[in-house]
Amino acid sequence: MASINVENLSALSAKHPKPANTFTYGTAGFRMKADLLDSVIFRTGILAALRSKKLDGKVIGCMITASHNPAADNGVKLVDPMGEMLEGSWEAHATALSNAQSDEQMVDYIHSMVSSLKIDLTKPANVIIGRDTRPSGVDLVNAFVDGLKVLDAKSTDYGILTTPQLHYITRCLNTAGTPEAYGEPSAEGYYKKLAAAFKTLVDGKTRLSPLILDCANGVGAPKFQEFLPYLGDSLSVKIVNDDIDNPSKLNLNSGADYVKTGQRAPVGLKMTPQDRCASFDGDADRIVYYYQDEDSTFKLLDGDKIAGLAAMFIIDLVKAAGIDSIKVGVVQTAYANGASTQYLRNTLNVPVSCVPTGVKHLHHEALKYDVGVYFEANGHGTVVFSPSALKTIYSAEGSSPAQAVAIRSLRALSEVINQTVGDAFSDLLLVETILTQRQWTPKVWDQAYTDLPNRLVKVVVQDRSIFKTVDAERKLVEPVGLQDAIDAIVLKFRDGRSFVRPSGTEDVVRVYAEAATRSETDELAHRIGGLVFDFNSQGSGPRPREFI
Repeated sequence: MASINVENLSALSAKHPKPANTFTYGTAGFRMKADLLDSVIFRTGILAALRSKKLDGKVIGCMITASHNPAADNGVKLVDPMGEMLEGSWEAHATALSNAQSDEQMVDYIHSMVSSLKIDLTKPANVIIGRDTRPSGVDLVNAFVDGLKVLDAKSTDYGILTTPQLHYITRCLNTAGTPEAYGEPSAEGYYKKLAAAFKTLVDGKTRLSPLILDCANGVGAPKFQEFLPYLGDSLSVKIVNDDIDNPSKLNLNSGADYVKTGQRAPVGLKMTPQDRCASFDGDADRIVYYYQDEDSTFKLLDGDKIAGLAAMFIIDLVKAAGIDSIKVGVVQTAYANGASTQYLRNTLNVPVSCVPTGVKHLHHEALKYDVGVYFEANGHGTVVFSPSALKTIYSAEGSSPAQAVAIRSLRALSEVINQTVGDAFSDLLLVETILTQRQWTPKVWDQAYTDLPNRLVKVVVQDRSIFKTVDAERKLVEPVGLQDAIDAIVLKFRDGRSFVRPSGTEDVVRVYAEAATRSETDELAHRIGGLVFDFNSQGSGPRPREFI
């Protein structure tokens, strides 16, 4: 059994000293101010090498990005062999390794991992790396590579990529030469696969008006510009907010998170009532659509709306193809608008699962369906096809021209969708496919259901750890008595719904509320906010004046 070269580790570690901060690997990996990340990224490199060795040399992905965060931030997350997020049990190892106070502690922890997880250090390790456009990314890649050197891991730096492209390439590399081969492991292979499938889906259909696309001055801008030649005349797109040469503009008053949170168009995008618009986030794994009504009212088409559109289209295709054995399901979180859940269950008659917040929970639940559609309201999501569903689709033979067309569309749909992770490029093509096939405007799409007004408020508390939830974070079991008090208030509001959950990163709890009207929603949110603040004197700092 090989051992760690402690001298080598110490020499490399000395280049990346740990600050006094404490770090936590969460759903988004590590994410913080870029100038705090050097030691964290170095140690994540060590972890990536260990992960690859544990999995017999399979390729592990590393993405250096802070997504929709400001330009001064950065982050890192690891990608498992099939393009999925790092296995949950390894998040604790990432956290522990990043917080080791000395080289000796680091070595001890690595040894404990090797022993408990039965990692053979003589196995090879292979890791690929991608980063977004943040200037800090270059040095952080170097720190990560130093971490890989500790265990002699081989690495390939793919340079600037969107996060979903890194997930895609990871899966392609690990499935190459197998019946599950996912595609050519490169950005070009990604473009070719998605473009070919999209062209099949819109073949013979009248093209829509140009889409106005806000790229948040992030990596989506140069990468979508690269993608456009592959799409040819199948899709017309006008890109705005594409200034990656001015780092301070990244996600500034633009991008999917800004649009979703502020319920308004990004700076730099002028709309007319005829326009169809969309926004990526900074690393292009989220997308939201929006338009302007005739009275100049801003209308958002978020992840809930995309999920409803996708589920409707796939259910119709499955029926048209005559493949009744394939069952479609939708996965949401508690933040999904209540009207969307009612639409899915009552109008589309599709099963809906609710899971805790976090993409890993949604993805895992979606795998339980033949075809699982999952989106968070923020626009992050995708569609996953089970192996049995794909086998059924690819073996089906239509008994009529209409069935043959539906089967061909289902096959192309499984190719245009990046099933590894939420992907703004792929989801854009999914939406554009449906709108083109139906010849729908955003307004027609929006008429499927009307969102209930909703409000999210933040309550600063002394200790978020005392707030314990169950039922996919929709019910509090601790502090005892608080949920009963919440329920009593909710009953007083038409179509009222509210839940409280602790933040995963700061000492706040988030209150979500929805009701029949905007004024009732605001009142409900502020009443629950005040209740939480006052309950057992949990509030910290001055009591917000708007709390009732």
